[in-house]
Amino acid sequence: MSRITVIGGTGYAGSAIVAEAAARGHEVTAFSRSLPAEPVPGATYVQGDAADEAALSAVVTGADVVVGALAPRGALAGNYRAVYLSIARLADAAHAPLYIVGGFSSLRPAAGAPRFVADLSDAPAAFHDEIRAAAALVIDDLPATPDTLDWVFVSPAYRFGSHVPGERLGRYRRGGDIAVQPEDGGAISGPDYAQGFVDLIERGDAHRAHVNLGY
Repeated sequence: MSRITVIGGTGYAGSAIVAEAAARGHEVTAFSRSLPAEPVPGATYVQGDAADEAALSAVVTGADVVVGALAPRGALAGNYRAVYLSIARLADAAHAPLYIVGGFSSLRPAAGAPRFVADLSDAPAAFHDEIRAAAALVIDDLPATPDTLDWVFVSPAYRFGSHVPGERLGRYRRGGDIAVQPEDGGAISGPDYAQGFVDLIERGDAHRAHVNLGY
């Protein structure tokens, strides 16, 4: 079993990943600004600020796998990318692969097509900055990291989040940077995204790659 540190481990995706990994017997540390009302049995919770590199270092050092499940809003609205560069640097120093909860808009509708982030006309203007920041991680920042850092950017399907939590179906489909798009338009619940996410960690067959999970 692996020692997995989940940064942002009490958010929607992060808490689902913590629950899935702990249920499989992994040694899970969840790092976040606040503690959960209902802790996951078997998980260790550490409270701290992701913008504090010393606090990050304390939970990354000794980890076998680092998971980033941060959102580019709130306290991280202005420094989201900088915080992830710090996480990447620490994960590289720890020789731990970095798995990041990505966003849908960084995907493409078809091979060779522009990414969805290139046209945000259908998205509310209030979300444009955070959508662009999340996409920039996999478009610009992660590919520029040293080759010694093994990273995987894991985008969910279009309908994903606490506003559409869904139910565990026990299945998912995996794609690359082309969005998995079934006839119903694409969706995945938190538990099934977490299942696919932890499967990626355990299989270890994606390297410096962008993948997506959907039904």
